[in-house]
Amino acid sequence: MGDKRFMKGNEAIAEAAVRGGCRFFAGYPITPQNEIPEYLSWRLPEVGGAFVQGESEVASINMVYGAAAMGTRALTSSSGPGISLKAEGISYLAAAALPAVIVNISRGGPGLGSIQPAQSDYLQATKALGHGGFHAMVLAPNSAQEAADLVYDAWEYAERDRNPVLVLMDGCLGNIMEEVELPPMKELHDEDLPEWSLTRRNGRDWQGNITPIYTELILEGLNAMAGEMYKAWEEDDVKVEEFMLDDAEYVVVAYGIASRVSKEAILKLREEGVKIGMIRPITLFPFPKKSIRNLDFTKVKGIFDIEMTVPAQMREDIELQVMDRCPIYEYGRSGGCLLDDDGVYDAIAEIVKGEDA
Repeated sequence: MGDKRFMKGNEAIAEAAVRGGCRFFAGYPITPQNEIPEYLSWRLPEVGGAFVQGESEVASINMVYGAAAMGTRALTSSSGPGISLKAEGISYLAAAALPAVIVNISRGGPGLGSIQPAQSDYLQATKALGHGGFHAMVLAPNSAQEAADLVYDAWEYAERDRNPVLVLMDGCLGNIMEEVELPPMKELHDEDLPEWSLTRRNGRDWQGNITPIYTELILEGLNAMAGEMYKAWEEDDVKVEEFMLDDAEYVVVAYGIASRVSKEAILKLREEGVKIGMIRPITLFPFPKKSIRNLDFTKVKGIFDIEMTVPAQMREDIELQVMDRCPIYEYGRSGGCLLDDDGVYDAIAEIVKGEDA
């Protein structure tokens, strides 16, 4: 039997990070992710790690840069406005090929927006996490359990690729309490530090250099290598849940909390004889293109993009795969107004029953 606990989603992220080898955290308070730094403020010292509440988000992401350069598994967390402030530092991590894990527990936006939960940071996460055109793998859990599992594995992707990884989860999932079976503690030793890390190079005759600044030809070559890496992610690292698609005439595309609410509506519609299923992206980047592209559009009558943001931000990614082969509808709430089962059901039923009348 594993170590089971009743935890908030934010707490599950923090504990899973520690068990996944995180030994450094720097961040700044912002709702609705504050349980993550609060938890790590006492948990990291217990395992010989370091917790720093930076004087700002800018300072915090640069501390993560320094820790990552030493080979330490480093984490920062924030919400939308704070991620915006960290964007330059995240771009520097990508340029220097440094692994780190960044958690965004999103809230309403733009601007300071609302402190209530929202899914308004999809475009920021998948298209413009920082300047320069780089990408990070974006993981989107829909439960406290999945949050723990994905965060636990995030450093394996980050270190494999020498690239930051982003975990995107809304404030509802961050503060929901659920039973979580926690993973085992990873025992990391000095010999496990990456060969490129400054710690491993310390004391050698040849001293390496980690920098985000290059000559034009070197930078072009590194960008080309990154492009090949993104293609490899699409082949090897896409994570997606496909739910009741075999006979589906209508398909919901939803992630995070929206997928949980949508699943309840789907089950109710199924009881009423509506053939409907769902595609749930777990990786938002790379996006599960094939799951949509390979639908049988001779029988699929419509796609529903359900998100807790208005207008829907995932729609363009869906449209690129649908290629006008069926209509795309969208339904959402915004600004911290939560989706609910009845609202999603009514929005879908109005279209489905109107077409079938």
